[in-house]
Amino acid sequence: MSDTPHPTNIVMHQASHRLEIEFDDGNSFEYPAEFLRVYSPSAEVRGHWGQGAKLQLDKQDVNIDNILPVGQYAIKIVYDDGHDSGLYDWAYLHDLGHKQALYWNEYLEKLREAGHTRTPSKLESDGWN
Repeated sequence: MSDTPHPTNIVMHQASHRLEIEFDDGNSFEYPAEFLRVYSPSAEVRGHWGQGAKLQLDKQDVNIDNILPVGQYAIKIVYDDGHDSGLYDWAYLHDLGHKQALYWNEYLEKLREAGHTRTPSKLESDGWN
């Protein structure tokens, strides 16, 4: 038996572009679709064997079209920008939830270093957070 927490509930909130996951350890996290997209575990985003990671740009309005279960250990997220590779296993999703603020700040710093400015999403412009 694994020590990795497992989801007890996964809810997609398309209107607010968020995914909510409750885990069996009592933790519950809300993940913006943009955050999940820029931290996709796919080779396209992370690179192959740690080489060639690609900074994701202009994903502020991306949304989730579908969530597909993968066995008892992960989900595959299908985004409305066509991205659908990479498996989000429970340990990775739990880590993303716990360290969301840290990872988001790292992403924003990488954008700055690349000379890119993040445009607020349509939802943020309309006052949604």
